Amino acid sequence: MRRIVLALLLGVFLITTPACSQGRKNKPSYVLIKTTMGDIKVKLYPRTIHHTQNFIKLVKEHYYDSLLFHRVIPGFVIQGGDPESKNAQPGQLLGNGGPGYTIPAELCPEYFHKRGALAMAREGDEVNPTRRSAGSQFYIVVGKVYTDQELSTLEKRMNTKFTPEQRQAYTTIGGTPFLDGQYTVFGEVVEGMDVVDKIANVDRDDNDRPKTDVRILSMKIVRK
Repeated sequence: MRRIVLALLLGVFLITTPACSQGRKNKPSYVLIKTTMGDIKVKLYPRTIHHTQNFIKLVKEHYYDSLLFHRVIPGFVIQGGDPESKNAQPGQLLGNGGPGYTIPAELCPEYFHKRGALAMAREGDEVNPTRRSAGSQFYIVVGKVYTDQELSTLEKRMNTKFTPEQRQAYTTIGGTPFLDGQYTVFGEVVEGMDVVDKIANVDRDDNDRPKTDVRILSMKIVRK
């Protein structure tokens, strides 16, 4: 299996992919992620029904318990959810594992890669042209703040148009706008971004794996 990672290139092109579920009126769900560096609470969006239900299923099965954040990049993302990381040896290359299935893309225009966004990793377009998400590997956006001029340049490269909401977020709190339309965003951090920042800034090796393991102790469904 090819390593499941996030593209770092800015010169990307949009293709037709499945949209998110329409008209969902369900309330969002919340998950508490306890890590060796502190707690992170995330809100799961109801319109990304397949991703949200899959994440909840894995949480209830304790699938994520004891897994690592195996890829961390300051100013970009922290990534975890590879089952092969549970008993990984120091320096072992990670990022190939999963539950044995993928999830159809759910690209909701209102859900974008602002700082704190929760999204699923996937294999690249060359082997995954419909941009199906990995079954378990997820990432949380750290990102950076952009200027309006930088966003306009990205619009030309991506052949897209950022909404006023996107521009407001990316020029204030920041994010990773070049991932919009490429990966499914299905939630966001509501508490614990300071913990995300700490994880993103730990010492890491040449494969962006933390030199000292950062482990997910447990995840559980919680109330708002």
